[in-house]
Amino acid sequence: MYLKTILLFLLITLTGAKVPKEFSARVIGVVDGDTVKVLYQNKPIQIRLEHIDCPEKGQAYSTRAKQFVSNSIFGKTVKVVNKGKWHWKRLIAEIYYDKNQNLNKSLVKNGLAMHFIKYSKSKEYSKLEQKARINKVGVWSLSKVIAPWEYRKAKKNKTFIEK
Repeated sequence: MYLKTILLFLLITLTGAKVPKEFSARVIGVVDGDTVKVLYQNKPIQIRLEHIDCPEKGQAYSTRAKQFVSNSIFGKTVKVVNKGKWHWKRLIAEIYYDKNQNLNKSLVKNGLAMHFIKYSKSKEYSKLEQKARINKVGVWSLSKVIAPWEYRKAKKNKTFIEK
């Protein structure tokens, strides 16, 4: 059974499987704050949350972001809305749960994710982040905030190690 699941996952991810622009799936795993695994038609699909970037493992609030996602959607059936884009074998999408709440936006509102402006020009996500910044919510309550993409780059270049 385990091998079958792995083979199905590889088949979907390696072939850039076609999925509808909107579908329902059950959440079977939470990788981190911005990556989850869902089961769609008995096939696992890894989803990268669109428009956002959560703190990396080792950064402040990374565990809280993952826990927020887990508490919100793990084991539930969610609505996945996507534009058919895949990146690093992950479907880029927004996830809706509990009476049409947008998980991606909830993370930004709660200061557990930043608007990923390199890949998103959404004014709505920019406004949500600005409000969280002003209210010093989540990561914005810290005296020094390092964007996840800056953290990854610095870690790759071994520029610093965050405590």
